[in-house]
Amino acid sequence: MRDFEYEAPDSLERAIAILSEMNGRARPLAGGTDLIDHVRTGRLTPDLIVDIKKIPDLNRLEHTSDGLHLGAAVPCYRIYEDPAIRRDFAALVDACSIIGGIQVQNRASVGGNLCTSGPAADSAPALIALNAICVLTGPDGTREVPVHEFFTGPGQNVLNRGELLVEIRLPAPAPHSGSHYRRFIPRNEMDIAVVGVGAAVTLEEDGQTIRSARIGLGAVAPIPLLAVEASELLAGKPASDATFSEAAQAARKIVTPIDDMRGTVEFRIHVTGVLVERVLRQAVARARGEDAPQH
Repeated sequence: MRDFEYEAPDSLERAIAILSEMNGRARPLAGGTDLIDHVRTGRLTPDLIVDIKKIPDLNRLEHTSDGLHLGAAVPCYRIYEDPAIRRDFAALVDACSIIGGIQVQNRASVGGNLCTSGPAADSAPALIALNAICVLTGPDGTREVPVHEFFTGPGQNVLNRGELLVEIRLPAPAPHSGSHYRRFIPRNEMDIAVVGVGAAVTLEEDGQTIRSARIGLGAVAPIPLLAVEASELLAGKPASDATFSEAAQAARKIVTPIDDMRGTVEFRIHVTGVLVERVLRQAVARARGEDAPQH
């Protein structure tokens, strides 16, 4: 591993100042589970690592009437151990429960997972489904970007030099809502998704009709995707297998996967549809109060 300097500012303002002064030669560290490995292998060559774990703004985890405020440096275990988050943001809990192993989850953060910006990031489809917003702060102030617009390419995102992802905001779910995230992997744990699907649904009071839905897809394109057509066609439809199958077909049409050692294009397209159906079915069950996320 190459030599680098290290700083651990205790304020957001100081962290932004340091990153701005370094002009692209510094990297922020939240959990470090990806960053340190990338430095070790030479994929990244920063002159300075800026540890942001001590900044209060990035460690906020607050569940309020308007939704969830999730600091970018909050480790995964704090999310899935919170009963209120398990109830209201089940898809996020599903994702955080399978990012690496237990040791990784004690360090890794959702913010770091987003900023690494891998096409197969587990948190991305869940957050897209939950209509999450990224709050970014830099030398020019603060701006908000929907999670589905945050990614610009493999390992790339909209962050400008000197900017930090401070928190992720998730709106409070409406009554009769449920969500789920699921991935296909060759092994049971500590693997990268071949396909990942997140879905969030809101049902009418009768529990039989879908009022609205959002579907997020991962590992099937250069960036995580919001399946717009598949999401929109669910509105007003019965929560039935036929409806889920229709959404699955729409989702398959927008994916552009690659062949690699973990799966072929044809396989990934097929699995996308299978997971969309299964994830929607589980999200509906949770919206009806029939199931809850398990860690």
